[in-house]
Order: sequence, then C-alpha cells, then structure tokens
Amino acid sequence: MEAYTAAQIRAAEEPLLAAGVPLMARAAAALAREIRLLLAPDAPGEILLLVGPGNNGGDALFAGAELAALGNTVTVVPTSDRMHEGGRVAAIDAGVRMLPADTDTDAVASLGRGSDVVVDGILGTGTGATPALRGRAREIVAAILPVLAEEHPPVVVAVDLPSGVHPDDGSVPDPTVLPADVTVTFGACKTGLLIAPAVDYVGRLVVVDIGLGPELDRVASGG
Repeated sequence: MEAYTAAQIRAAEEPLLAAGVPLMARAAAALAREIRLLLAPDAPGEILLLVGPGNNGGDALFAGAELAALGNTVTVVPTSDRMHEGGRVAAIDAGVRMLPADTDTDAVASLGRGSDVVVDGILGTGTGATPALRGRAREIVAAILPVLAEEHPPVVVAVDLPSGVHPDDGSVPDPTVLPADVTVTFGACKTGLLIAPAVDYVGRLVVVDIGLGPELDRVASGG
C-alpha cells in the first residue's frame, strides 16, 4: 500500500480546496457509508460522536447529520470549546443531540456503553509536535476506554486516524488512545498508520478516494 506524509496530503489538497472541490463532503459521505455498514440493517443505531475542533470533527459532524437523517440516534460529545461551524449547523438541523463540552465523564462512559458505534473525530493530521491528547479530550477518551473492555463494547471508528497517534512516524506518546476497530482514512494512507506502535490502534483500514490521485502523484514526484 502506498503511503504519504501528512504534509504531502495537505499539499495535494490545497489546489483542490482552492478550486472549490468539496473534499470534506466526499470524506463525510464515505465515513457515513462505512458506519452504516456496521449497524444492524433492520433497526436504527445509537452513534456517539467525539468531536474535536478541526476538520476531522467536521467530517464526523457531517457524517452524523447524514446518519441522523436516516433515522439513527446520534449524540455529540465535544472535546473542545470549538467545533467546525458548518458541521455543527448541519448536525443540529438533522436532529443530532449536542451535549455541552463539560458533560460529566461518567455520563460520557454511560453513553459509550449504550452506543453501537463510537466515532473518534477528535484530532487529525494537523496536530502539533506531539499528537498526545490533552485536557478535556484526554479525559473523555480515558472515560471511554474501560467501556471497550466490557462484554458488549461499541465498535470504534476512527476518522482519518486514531486520535493520539502520529500520522508520519507511528509514535504513540500517550497510551490514552481509543483503539479503532475501523479507521476510515481519506485521500491516501498516512505513513504512520502502517508503523508500530500506531498500527496496533488502527484496526481495519479503509482508504477512501476523495480525488487526490493526480495531485498526490505530482507532490510525490516533487512536481
């Protein structure tokens, strides 16, 4: 499998975003499709979105809006005081339940326990020097982790990559990371997803084509 650094993927995205190509819409639709495949076909599902402030959170929110419109129960737990505004509006309009950012962690764990799918949309490839979760995001993940060890845990879906792993070198500086059952990554595989220890958190890797191919070829060739 070909893999690229986060910088290469961002460089491939830039001209497409400048041209108005709806990359987020494509990513969110693919994410919603993969989540639907994990739900029982004959009953609405319970979906918990852990939403950070960036584009990964936006992907999760737009996917959540689509899933709610199909009759599923979707709840958002923010991991930050900020979130993607367009995604937030779309989610609310679709009937997604928005919890406050200071929701008690015991309540978050209870929501995780009652969910069919937990979506990790906390951090993406644009993190700083270290991908380790901090503050509220770390508290929420720490509250969900014990639920995954119970008899009937929810399925964990990571948006682009599990939050807390480095997209380039595969490092995991803090083990407070939700191990994904499925990672839905967009545009191309990130190099870190194939490297230990991060690879142990990825689960089944789904690479979604959002139209970066020619630009990725150009970036990779130094053009």
